[in-house]
Amino acid sequence: MRHNRQINHLGRTSGHRKALLSNMACSLIMHKRINTTVAKAKALKMYVEPLVTKSKDDSTHSRRVVFSYLKDKNATAELFRTIAPKIADRPGGYLRILHTGFRQGDAAEMALVEFVDFNEAALASAPKEAKKSTRRSRAKKAEAAPAEAPAAEEAPKTEE
Repeated sequence: MRHNRQINHLGRTSGHRKALLSNMACSLIMHKRINTTVAKAKALKMYVEPLVTKSKDDSTHSRRVVFSYLKDKNATAELFRTIAPKIADRPGGYLRILHTGFRQGDAAEMALVEFVDFNEAALASAPKEAKKSTRRSRAKKAEAAPAEAPAAEEAPKTEE
């Protein structure tokens, strides 16, 4: 039983697991989306999201901390230059995991991991905020109708 076991060991030793997650994180940062198994995707999400949060603060210390996890200078630079400014206003939830079915060879459940703000297809189909309707908009229409009625009453008075 795995009571109170916080991380998925993925059937690997700790060094192998760290190397796997580091390489997957670098691939995700460079390509903005990768295809992997669901178990690895969930482990990767737990690994990358704190790094993305750390990248919001562009200081030497945070760059060194992120580099110690990624071990790739190009991926670290991409994270701080491209990804961090785009997600600066987002409070969390930087990655999306989409289940894509099962792998042909061993029937492992597969998933697509991507950055939320870098999916152009989803951003293009997202509804605009102008369509947002609230109760206040109905109240404004109700106020506008009585305002027009006195103007109509005043018009006959001017004709008299």
